[in-house]
Amino acid sequence: MNADNIASVRADLLELTPEALTALANAGFVKRAQKDVAAGLLPKLETGADGTVQAQFDDGVRTSLPPGRTLRDAQCSCPASGMCRHRVMLVLAYQALAKAAPTEAGASAASAEASPSEPETAWSPAQFDDAALAASFAPSVLDQAARLAAARPAVGVQAWRSASAPPVARLPMCSVRFFSRSSLVHARCDCKQGGGCAHVVIALWAFRQAGALEPGSAEVMVEVQPAASSEEDAAASPAPSVMQGEAAAALRSGIDALLLSLWLDGSSQPAMALAARLEAVREQARALGWSWVDDALDELWQLLQAQQARSSRFDPLRLLRLTCELWARLRAAAHAARPQQGPARPALPASQILGIGVKGEVALDHLRLVSLGAELWSDETAEGASILFADPDTQNVTVLERQWSRAADAAAGGAAPSLMNRRVAGFPLRQLASGQVITKTATRRANGLVDITAGARQTGVLPLSPKSWDDLVAPLKQGSVAALVAHLREAQPDFVKPRQAASGASAGASGQLHVVAFERMEVASCHWDAAAQVLHARLGQSPATDDENDTSPHENDAPSLLHLALPHRAVTPGAVDALARTLAGEHGALRAVAGTVHLQGDQAIMQPLTLLTEQRAVVLQVETAAPQPLGLQRDIEEVPPLNALAGDTLELLALWLRQGLRHQSGGALSRAQAQVQRLEQAGLGRSAALLEKVLENMRSAQRPALVAQLAMLGLMMQGVGQSGAA
Repeated sequence: MNADNIASVRADLLELTPEALTALANAGFVKRAQKDVAAGLLPKLETGADGTVQAQFDDGVRTSLPPGRTLRDAQCSCPASGMCRHRVMLVLAYQALAKAAPTEAGASAASAEASPSEPETAWSPAQFDDAALAASFAPSVLDQAARLAAARPAVGVQAWRSASAPPVARLPMCSVRFFSRSSLVHARCDCKQGGGCAHVVIALWAFRQAGALEPGSAEVMVEVQPAASSEEDAAASPAPSVMQGEAAAALRSGIDALLLSLWLDGSSQPAMALAARLEAVREQARALGWSWVDDALDELWQLLQAQQARSSRFDPLRLLRLTCELWARLRAAAHAARPQQGPARPALPASQILGIGVKGEVALDHLRLVSLGAELWSDETAEGASILFADPDTQNVTVLERQWSRAADAAAGGAAPSLMNRRVAGFPLRQLASGQVITKTATRRANGLVDITAGARQTGVLPLSPKSWDDLVAPLKQGSVAALVAHLREAQPDFVKPRQAASGASAGASGQLHVVAFERMEVASCHWDAAAQVLHARLGQSPATDDENDTSPHENDAPSLLHLALPHRAVTPGAVDALARTLAGEHGALRAVAGTVHLQGDQAIMQPLTLLTEQRAVVLQVETAAPQPLGLQRDIEEVPPLNALAGDTLELLALWLRQGLRHQSGGALSRAQAQVQRLEQAGLGRSAALLEKVLENMRSAQRPALVAQLAMLGLMMQGVGQSGAA
């Protein structure tokens, strides 16, 4: 092999980082190959005139990788039926030889690897032209991509950040990562095909339409145009308004009527009274392809059924937020669909807000999921669980849901198994909830719901370890409380974001799912509020030194503390004790905590699901911990007045939604009038006026206006509840 030409012959192989090889193969093969390279156990390499690299191993195995082929398409004489270590070793050996070659090309490649964050190393998949597309994909794949683009899917594009964080496109059904700036064949899609699919083409078109992106910039949403190959093409084919037409108007009217009926008669009315109307609007939403609207209506029906069944899944505040989201999502989409003045496009396309082009499910390739925790629930007729997973490769959060009927257990005879021993994909629920899953039989929906079917030797489960979350990065994993608070403040409102099952999987909790991990994590305080039946704790960062000038967070430095609040639930009686014992140091020092987080003033409030310590992972809702003595006191930190006022107003609205406006007594109306005065005195004049209008319209002929007024009031109070204490 001529080492002088190695860098110029196969530049695409030099660009594959260990992270890229892990995604294209698997971590085990990469680690073993790295050890062999470090030990100098390299195969003999030969590069043909056409660029084909051949490796001859000491055990007689021969592996060849022609240009324009990815690792899975390489030819290897070993007995492995699929991916093998020899293919990974070929790439690493090629890179090792390039680094050792005393050539200008080799030195340049080594320099690029040594400083991948330099501006000149930034790149975008938009640089691939139509000729590169035609050379890398079959005509049938390009035709399939054109059909997918006809639905104008919304794609989030993330610019290049570093050599280990390549450009990423997040499609409604899958994610695509571009690992090579020289070849499209190394683009990795997490669908079953793994690469070379229509999703890669759609992702490339999205980068073209996004235009110039600054390295490390925030994700940009793009509405992909049919067969778009440039911004000029996109401008030449403006999207028709998705909110125009009789069908769209009828659906909006139907949803408004459904919400008005819910507000007037309450969610306590028999669910069957709303069933026909709700199913009718769901059929209309499916016909129009408004997937996020249909998904919200489905969650609404589930909450109504949970209330009727007295299930632990029901949360009145969650029901209130959902009704506000439904109304606001339709109005936000209508605003985004209005004709834009000038060349500027809306920050969020209406298709993304409504979920147009999002349907069905996609089968996934080799998948690794790490558990972030589980939520258990129970009612009179059934019990179930939601296990929340993170995909370290794509940083996506997925939810695996299961439920079991008590009637079916009774019909089968004998005692029903405990919830922890219920089997999912052939494994006990407890093992999945506290494990890392590696599977080839998973399917995923666009809202993050994942399903894993039982298959012999197709799925494996390893226990969570203290390092299981090390591969997670921002925004899912935050390295400080200040960064978490800043991220939550900048987050888009729920009614414009794609709906995610993880946001509704945590019973009784609102907010976003996050992992928080920082050095020297310590417990600043921990106590039990017996009146509210909530365990409160505050986590901070211990000072590194005893220097008097040390600026590390302390107990009274509230914005730098993470507030944990875990309520007792009958379905998970051991969770509070498990949290208390973990915070007391029973399993060693804390390393990280995962849970749903929301803002209250300047504070981040988390309902924890799982904690990682130096010794083990503690998944709270599946633990069986011995009772732990707790200090008794009320939460000593008072809620800021404005935040408390917003919370009281939301509680009032949730009560109305549950009971129905028709059934409010004179005392309830007097309480509402007093709330109007409190809002005015606090300087929230617009909110006070809205509540006053609601009270006027409750007894008048202007009842249709109630839906908009109540939704606006609910959204404003949610914003005030999360605003800073100042």
